[in-house]
Amino acid sequence: MALFQAFRAVRPAEGKAEKVAALPYDVVSREEAREIGEKNPYSFLHVDRAEMDLDPGIDLYDAKVYRKAKENLDRFQAEGTLIQDEKPNYYLYELTMDGNSQTGVVACASIDDYRNNVIKKHENTRADKEEDRIRHVDTCSMQTGPIFLAYRAKEELQNKIGEIKTQTPVYDFVSEDGIEHRVWVISEAADVAMIEEAFAKIPAIYIADGHHRCASAVKVGLKRREQHPDYTGEEEFNYFLSVIFPDEELQILDYNRVVKDLNGMDVDAFLAAIEEHFMIEKKGRIPYRPEKKGAFGMFLEDEWYCLTAKKEIRSEDAVEGLDVSLLQNYLLNPVLGIEDPKTDKRIDFVGGIRGLAELERRVHTDMKVAFSMYPTSIGELFAVADAGRLMPPKSTWFEPKLRSGLFLHEIEQ
Repeated sequence: MALFQAFRAVRPAEGKAEKVAALPYDVVSREEAREIGEKNPYSFLHVDRAEMDLDPGIDLYDAKVYRKAKENLDRFQAEGTLIQDEKPNYYLYELTMDGNSQTGVVACASIDDYRNNVIKKHENTRADKEEDRIRHVDTCSMQTGPIFLAYRAKEELQNKIGEIKTQTPVYDFVSEDGIEHRVWVISEAADVAMIEEAFAKIPAIYIADGHHRCASAVKVGLKRREQHPDYTGEEEFNYFLSVIFPDEELQILDYNRVVKDLNGMDVDAFLAAIEEHFMIEKKGRIPYRPEKKGAFGMFLEDEWYCLTAKKEIRSEDAVEGLDVSLLQNYLLNPVLGIEDPKTDKRIDFVGGIRGLAELERRVHTDMKVAFSMYPTSIGELFAVADAGRLMPPKSTWFEPKLRSGLFLHEIEQ
């Protein structure tokens, strides 16, 4: 059963949330972070991407970067930009994009639930990316970016969330990208107890986004346990910052592919090779977005195509049946020679939030061919995780992105 506990959030003071809230550190480039930081001294990127306040040539993993993050975090607290609640609470975080809303409970999840697979994963993590956030969390003694978790919706919990949302939010603002953010503090003892009990009845929780942040937070917790052999399990380092959303509200966008060349083939040979496993239909100059599972858009030589996977390559297997697997196993690898999409420099990935026009732009600049995908469903993600399997790289793109800086979890003892 899942353990989610209330906590004393460090969060923006009244009137500061809109200025502090920032996109996750890993979706902002170094140049974008510096530009944002120069315009906004309150942006949480001063903590999450502290290299923006140092020499432009500094190595991203230099110890000075982590010390600067701690320095900026301490300054935000000292000057009152960030404050800490006096007692443990739960919080609600609602994000609304294009008229669609999703509301998650902000709480701290157990590192033991992660280790025991009550909190299920669907991606591998990279050691270098883990190490960066391990050093960041450890130096700051603060978890600064929430892990995006999902659960199968429960009526009693959704009803309670709806009831709390009739109250006045503590934060209510629209970010520059047009997404509305609203936050409520859940401080009533009866509400806190009800929410804790409701989650305790849920047998499985799923990481939707933030595998590296999650793995890093867990490893810092285990490190602190080694440093405190008399730990009781109640210490804050035994928990990590999370926002937990019901599956029925989540949006997964397409995660598209662009490739630099046709692996030595001309266009006719390439199309002929594709035809072994896919039916090909010309779509002309109008960008084509797949309308169903098993269909793919392709942009090549200023023309769009629909590729439909033939019946013989379809699969009921949780992983092999994914569209990203079909494209990789029957086109990208055998036809274009991309054996490992994690390491091959000839392929790149474009989040669906950037639209199909970005695929055309890439083909007109530095790429040869683009593929638009039908989005992976949350049900497919759950099925892969329930089977103890892993998805191929870049299978899901969640929007909207949770903002960093609205909730921080202190792990100092």
